Amino acid sequence: MPELPEVETTRLGIAPHLLGRRIAKLVIRQPKLRWPIPQPLIASLPGQRIESIERRAKYLLVHTVAGSALLHLGMSGSLRVLDAGTAVAKHDHYDWLLDSGRLLRFTDPRRFGSLLWQAPGITHELLARLGPEPLADAFDGDHLWRLSRGRSAPIKTFIMDQAIVVGVGNIYAAEALFAAGIHPRRKAGTVSRDRYHRLAEAIRRILAHAIQRGGTTLRDFISPMECRAISSRSCTSTDAPVSPAATAARQSARSPSANARRSFVHGASVERERGMENGE
Repeated sequence: MPELPEVETTRLGIAPHLLGRRIAKLVIRQPKLRWPIPQPLIASLPGQRIESIERRAKYLLVHTVAGSALLHLGMSGSLRVLDAGTAVAKHDHYDWLLDSGRLLRFTDPRRFGSLLWQAPGITHELLARLGPEPLADAFDGDHLWRLSRGRSAPIKTFIMDQAIVVGVGNIYAAEALFAAGIHPRRKAGTVSRDRYHRLAEAIRRILAHAIQRGGTTLRDFISPMECRAISSRSCTSTDAPVSPAATAARQSARSPSANARRSFVHGASVERERGMENGE
């Protein structure tokens, strides 16, 4: 599934080809994606000039004077800028024909993506209750600490809640918890303010690095992260075998080793010291 870094990479990739261009025509081959493509978009978007392209969480917002198109890649979607007349494949669901002679094409084998409409001056309901962006100034350790008080949910579940902070998917939650030295099953309300500052900084650093690298997927990208999915099923820190574990139905893998050092691979973090589970 495309996560925040993949969506930001997509934005950066398509923006130079779309900004300032006029949408000459929409070609919709599959009007029913995760939700039906709304008629106001079909009626309003053709003829509009693209003013800006923004990412909010894992949504792309293409802004025009008439309103904004909300694009979501779903679980398997992709956006490509192609020459007009490029042959259509089975899962190519819509095209935006541009006045440059090129087109923006959405491809999605599983059809969990979406194309929605936001009228001017309105915040779409899917965006209304989202938390802050993890790379924005509004996100820091104090924000996490304040919202975590009294919460008994595992901290991994807590930081993946889009109302707390957007865009921290399973892999990136794993990496951040590893870097901050926090056990993924620890209760969110028991983590100290200092540890939350470390966690917020780790989230920012890891997501920024992933964006720089063009994103991370389990299938086709191996990043230089300390804690990652590997086909050998061995721990990246100790070479010990790993065993499956889960937090809130999210897959993790645990590598028990000496001196209470537990390395969690794909979906969890590392307990480097005994104090991580019962300490700060």
